[in-house]
Amino acid sequence: MFNLNYKKEISKRRTFAIISHPDAGKTTITEKMLFLGKAIRTIGTIKGRGNRKYAKSDWMTIERERGISVTTSVMQFSYKDILMNLLDTPGHEDFSEDTYRILTAVDCCLVIIDAAKGIEERTRKLIEVSRVHNIPIITFINKLDRNSREPIDILDEIEKELQLSCIPITWPISCGKNFKGIYHIYDKVIYLYKKNILLHDVNFFSLSNILLDQYLGKDLSKYTRQELELITNVYSKFDNKKFLTGNATPIFFGSALKNFGIDHVLSSLAQWAPPPLYRQSNARRVHPEEKKFTGFIFKIQANMDLKHRDRIAFMRIVSGQYQKGMKLKHVRIKKYITISDAFSFLAGDRILINEAYPGDVIGLHNHGTIKIGDTFTQGEEIKFIGIPSFAPEIFRRIYLADPLKQKQLMKGLIQLSEEGAIQVFRPIINNNIILGAIGILQFDVVIERLRIEYNINAMYEKINITIARWIRSKNNYSLYNFKKNNSSFLAYDACNQLIYLAPSIANLNVIMVQYNDIVFDKIREQ
Repeated sequence: MFNLNYKKEISKRRTFAIISHPDAGKTTITEKMLFLGKAIRTIGTIKGRGNRKYAKSDWMTIERERGISVTTSVMQFSYKDILMNLLDTPGHEDFSEDTYRILTAVDCCLVIIDAAKGIEERTRKLIEVSRVHNIPIITFINKLDRNSREPIDILDEIEKELQLSCIPITWPISCGKNFKGIYHIYDKVIYLYKKNILLHDVNFFSLSNILLDQYLGKDLSKYTRQELELITNVYSKFDNKKFLTGNATPIFFGSALKNFGIDHVLSSLAQWAPPPLYRQSNARRVHPEEKKFTGFIFKIQANMDLKHRDRIAFMRIVSGQYQKGMKLKHVRIKKYITISDAFSFLAGDRILINEAYPGDVIGLHNHGTIKIGDTFTQGEEIKFIGIPSFAPEIFRRIYLADPLKQKQLMKGLIQLSEEGAIQVFRPIINNNIILGAIGILQFDVVIERLRIEYNINAMYEKINITIARWIRSKNNYSLYNFKKNNSSFLAYDACNQLIYLAPSIANLNVIMVQYNDIVFDKIREQ
């Protein structure tokens, strides 16, 4: 075990992701958190393409052009002596695979729900994934300054559809144009809403304060007292054990755009979110208190610095302390490398660091040898598990306007595929290049990034592929026959793994019956 200072460093870290359906306000909340943590001085608003002021977390050119988040941003900042490692995930559903992998690297999730829309499809899927991993969930119901659904209806929806117990921590007083503020049930304080609110300009009353009647009016103040009495009696009290096991979620209300209620959420993350937790390897559990360093790669980003065409591998530290210049074993390739230039992040900005601790996310320069899912240790032969790669659902053939740039195209595609958003397949029988993705928008992103980052003009077209499955078998003879008889449907991915590209579900079903000693995998462990 390390000394007390090491334990203190671990205990003050919180590593969490923000997840939501598109347009629920996730990027705005990220900006407000960075502002509250004094990581930025001004707040960017998400506006049209012609506006030059963008969200700090949307650092990619295409994100700024389209006004969407298409990649995960990693940001580290301090709040109330707690070091926050915030991972702002892509909001668009076409980039869900990136988000699923991000959830393997965090210890808590902040879920954002639009008060007018309630639980939306993207939110539902992400919460379900979080619950599979028993990740603690804090919920912020946003946009109370607009017309919204009844808060009780939203909480009922969460409990019924997600089987997640709701614990209201704050409660809204009206909504939309009549939104007056929130009552903090545990602090027993009313925080009044002002349209142009400043953090130091918040007035608050207790429920018994006679000024409340004057501010809200007698009817609303009477209704508010009655509603809060009902809420405090109907819903359970906060139970830290249920929260940490992912069975109960504390609920907060507010308006991210007006920076109202975000400080309550940040305080709850600092107070309730767990410090770094253990991770499961193929051999054992690895705990953060262990002396020797371990970590795993959950994300790779190409061209964060366009001038240097660099690739950065994002590592979650699981145990031990990173120190500049230390030697680490890259377990997959069985080589030791010296890490002398690790980074911490503030979205697209990076800062060279001399040390880091469990829970921290650090960036390593990647020269093509590091892949998603790789494990680094100080010598132990283990591999962290549970980092998935999903079979694509949509396929396109990519081709060039200038055929002479075929080599540059392949290089660019391989680098972009390392990030995990797209997959590149090379058919056995021809020289086509096939891209696979979870969502159609990923193809547009690839085309634009090839143009902006690699100076390559490429196009894509539909191809007769409907479904894909990775192929494996313990019987080498069966695998040989399968390859021989089905070469027109087979390709290799970027890791040289064999994959079957079926023109229809019916075709795949027939092949699976015909070759019952071949395994067809929908998910491949990285």
